[in-house]
Amino acid sequence: MKNKKINIKSLTYEGLQSELLGLGLKRFRTDQIHKWLYTKYARSFDEMTNIALSERNLLSTVFFIPVPNLIKIEISNDGTKKYLFALEDNHTIESVVIPNKNRLTLCISSQVGCRLACRFCLTGSKGFQRNLKAYEIADQIAEVSRLLKKEGRSISNIVLMGMGEPLANFAEVMTAIGMIISGRGFGFSPRRVTLSTVGLVPEINALAKTGIKVNLAISLNATTDEVRDNIMPINKRYSIKELLAACRRFPLDPRRRITFEYVMLKGVNDSVDDARRLVKLLKGIRCKINLIPFNPFPGSHLESPDDATIRRFQKIVIEHHYTAPVRESRGRDISAACGQLKERETASARDS
Repeated sequence: MKNKKINIKSLTYEGLQSELLGLGLKRFRTDQIHKWLYTKYARSFDEMTNIALSERNLLSTVFFIPVPNLIKIEISNDGTKKYLFALEDNHTIESVVIPNKNRLTLCISSQVGCRLACRFCLTGSKGFQRNLKAYEIADQIAEVSRLLKKEGRSISNIVLMGMGEPLANFAEVMTAIGMIISGRGFGFSPRRVTLSTVGLVPEINALAKTGIKVNLAISLNATTDEVRDNIMPINKRYSIKELLAACRRFPLDPRRRITFEYVMLKGVNDSVDDARRLVKLLKGIRCKINLIPFNPFPGSHLESPDDATIRRFQKIVIEHHYTAPVRESRGRDISAACGQLKERETASARDS
């Protein structure tokens, strides 16, 4: 039975090597199998053609290769692609490919749902189901890469900004990042990997201690605790002051910066006073600020400010010598908010 076999992607490199040696296979097979899984995106042992047929048959009796089921792809007019995957337990997650000049960025999920309930996030409004395993996080890269390879394209950057809070799934996310940046895994430069968090202070401190040099993005979105408490309940546990103290402690290599994400909400956090408070709060932190007009979703009463308000806010921030691009909204015509494709498909299944 499949469920009595070993999930080969759940094994570390060393764990896989131990299993293979125990089966009497040569040590070099570990490298070969890893390459098939993480650079050639094999979905079956039959594809591993540089391994003897007898050994492939042996592997298939001991291991299985989990493959997420692609349910749907939606393609935006701007080239953004959303992928909806079903996992082995039929939970679904989203991954998004975002083209931008010379980059092709893949945004991946770390949880099924999210328990942090940020008011501007559709995923958070739908509750939490479970953490993803490290291989389920990594599999999003393998599956999307496999599909893009057929188009002659490849992913240049990875962002953990999809469904879920990465640092609330700390151990599995750290294992997945290890696979992403390892030469034995996907081989991405840490400079091309970004982890986004709402600001779990102990986990930010723990990330700093790991020595993993991926980019850090902080979802800030307010300049007072009163407002942040309202739109991001996590702030009641870790205040803005505590969060920014952790950011000041976070080790940065030369020329590296923390990114602060600021989702702009009409009448909530978009005033001139907010802009002035923001630059004071971030003083002394090597950073840039992404200004993100809110992407509306069904059931939300929040709105995006008008363009003039956003540009006024941006002008104040730039005048204080911060880099502050207004992040272009991508994929508005294909369920813009993260989690919306999942929600639409779930609703469709309920109605059918």
